[in-house]
Amino acid sequence: MNSKAEIYAVATGTGSYVPPVVKANADFIKNTFYNEDGTVIAAEGQDIVEKFEQITDIAERRCADKNHVTSDLATFAAREALDDAGFDKEKLDYIIVAHNLGDMRHGSIYPDILPTLASRVKKKLDIKNPKCIAYDITFGCPGWTQAMIQANYYIKSGDAKSALVIGADTLSRAMEPHDRDSMIFADGAGAALLEARESEVPVGILKHAVQTDTDEHIDLLRMDDPYNAAVKGENLFLKMYGRRLYNYALTNVPQVAKECLDRNRMVLGDVKKVLIHQANAKMDEAILKRIFRLYGEKKVDLSVMPMTIRELGNSSVATVPTLFDLIRKGKLSDHVLESRDNVMMTSVGAGMNINAFMYKMP
Repeated sequence: MNSKAEIYAVATGTGSYVPPVVKANADFIKNTFYNEDGTVIAAEGQDIVEKFEQITDIAERRCADKNHVTSDLATFAAREALDDAGFDKEKLDYIIVAHNLGDMRHGSIYPDILPTLASRVKKKLDIKNPKCIAYDITFGCPGWTQAMIQANYYIKSGDAKSALVIGADTLSRAMEPHDRDSMIFADGAGAALLEARESEVPVGILKHAVQTDTDEHIDLLRMDDPYNAAVKGENLFLKMYGRRLYNYALTNVPQVAKECLDRNRMVLGDVKKVLIHQANAKMDEAILKRIFRLYGEKKVDLSVMPMTIRELGNSSVATVPTLFDLIRKGKLSDHVLESRDNVMMTSVGAGMNINAFMYKMP
């Protein structure tokens, strides 16, 4: 091996699965929505939906077919990534699946995570090799980006030559229908096949930055009782303190993004695209503006940040890998990634967790 060369983790294949069921904002108009204190929101359904779209820019979202669970979506994206790379599945060293609540069946919010989704995906891919290690990671919405960071360590250490990293969720099933936030979440899956590559110049996954804030922020996203007391029982639903979460992300994500750039000895001008978790379009735009401000830039180029949230909603851990796949395959208009381009992938979510890593296109 050349003494100047190092081992890098490079995505040789990607895949994504965008569910076929489209649920438009108009489908929520007849819902009765409640406040956190259990009182009914007096506004008309049409007004609630219109205000929601103004705040988030979400017009519709995708939901999984009734017969599919999260591990099915994960398998669809994984199979596409393997095919894209032309990779022999029996040679996989790791399968890592990032998710939040496992294989919730349609009509149930029971979090089915035993056996792990990664083991289920391995079975569904019909991989026989017992040395292909499959496990899950739960890190909130930044789960896939964190799994990519973990896989990078395996490959750079020499422990592995390949890793299939998947992000999948069906969080639309974890929402109380009487909660306005139920309009935010969607379903989907994205995957990347990482392979070890020897190179004298940096390529693939570079350095990263991560933080977890639990002191004052642990409950910003949580499982909790429904707002409508009439449906209260043993079930808990996904809940969020929207305004506090917005302020937390706006304050902290830009700092972690800059920390990531600093660790890679880069500045904002070195970045071709910022692939950010699609949680709320207005919030993401505000985050990007603050990142630009950290570098003394007043004019913000929004084209740096591709967005899919208007049509796909917030699919949690699936948003960033889906973005990466769509752009990489030329399926997202006006967005292209070429060899040697630097891409920042960053996310924020329950924990509260934030992470960011740089990726250099091969």
